[in-house]
Amino acid sequence: MIHKFKMFEENIVMDINSGAIHEVDNLIYDVLDYYKSNSLVEIVDKLKNKYSKEEIEEGYGEIKELESANLLYTADIYEDDAVKNQIKKRAPVVKALCLHIAHDCNLKCKYCFACEGEYHGSRSLMTFEVGKKAIDFIIENSGSRRNLEIDFFGGEPLMNFGVVKEIVTYAREQEKIANKKFRFTLTTNGILLNEEIQSYVNENMHNVVLSIDGRKEVNDNMRKLLGNQGSYDIIVPKFKKLAESRNQENYYVRGTFTSENLDFSNDVLHLADLGFKQISVEPVVAAKEAPYALTEEHIETLFKEYETLAETMLKRDDFNFFHFNIDLTGGPCLAKRVTGCGAGSEYLAVTPTGELYPCHQFVGDEDFLMGSVFSGVTNVDRRQEFECCNVYSKNECKTCFAKFYCSGGCAANAYQFGGDINSTYEIGCELQKKRIECAIFLNVKKK
Repeated sequence: MIHKFKMFEENIVMDINSGAIHEVDNLIYDVLDYYKSNSLVEIVDKLKNKYSKEEIEEGYGEIKELESANLLYTADIYEDDAVKNQIKKRAPVVKALCLHIAHDCNLKCKYCFACEGEYHGSRSLMTFEVGKKAIDFIIENSGSRRNLEIDFFGGEPLMNFGVVKEIVTYAREQEKIANKKFRFTLTTNGILLNEEIQSYVNENMHNVVLSIDGRKEVNDNMRKLLGNQGSYDIIVPKFKKLAESRNQENYYVRGTFTSENLDFSNDVLHLADLGFKQISVEPVVAAKEAPYALTEEHIETLFKEYETLAETMLKRDDFNFFHFNIDLTGGPCLAKRVTGCGAGSEYLAVTPTGELYPCHQFVGDEDFLMGSVFSGVTNVDRRQEFECCNVYSKNECKTCFAKFYCSGGCAANAYQFGGDINSTYEIGCELQKKRIECAIFLNVKKK
């Protein structure tokens, strides 16, 4: 299976199963439209008004050589039953936890999927006892895996920062005993950031996610304080200082774009102009009735925005855009490419009371309650369902060129819009595919 596309007059051809990327001329690009379904004689006849017989025969021969070298039209060895069964039987271990350190927040963002931090429940903070048990749980369920990850999430984690520090201290003590190595990440809206917290974060957090949507008017329209004031002027100086203190590495400023800022490339560039080097601005996921939701009618506009961003990044290389980061030479292992983030099996979310859910987006939905850090995973059927969720269990993914880059997409979004984790979220898929094309285009041009 191949996928070909044009961007800014560049012709790019992807061989899906080998991962080979080819930059080709117009003749090869056109011949590929007929190569698999027509004979050489028929192709010559179809293209005789554009190219000479000799040119077409030469191009046809080049394609034949690439096919023989397993660089075009390669077989999908991953769909073989033996490989699929290997994926199903791999018995994944828990390698990451998302600790909901605070089901509370000091902002009231319009698009918050967590109901302003409450997660469809009551406001609460995780105790050290629950956090300690979560560390014990991941150690006990991580098998022989040494490197483990803990994400401090909310709500707003800094509203419970004392417990964050206690959990980190306990985890560091257990590293030596259990022969494990923890990496910590913190996501924050920045309101409570100060020099003391910054110093601690730089010393203990491998990565930091800083929430900001871009331009002041865009950010303050969505990300408001409880008194309805905007947050931009408070957080920008703090975020700039933190990014510089980390040498512009191991962090992301992370924003969300909605139907109210379809020109989101300007928000990415605004953040870059502020001096941020690591930037992620992502599409909102919201029900159609939400006034800020993205719909099918927005897709073409958003495609152009991604192209504008890609074109701009050819001219300036002073920042990274998370969704354009693709490794064309190696990339993740087979299991990761086929099964994705590991939600519900390798990755779990922990509520302030210790309940386990497949990921942070499922928290509060009792149908997806999987157990607790005290009892372990008790809903084994649900865990198995997530273990078996992969690009071959989703009909829409099997023939999609992007399947080994997006790994089947987000299970939570699939469930929200399709009622099944093995379905897909159409708008999200279309935008993901465009991002992948832009990322490949950038790789081709820069090399």
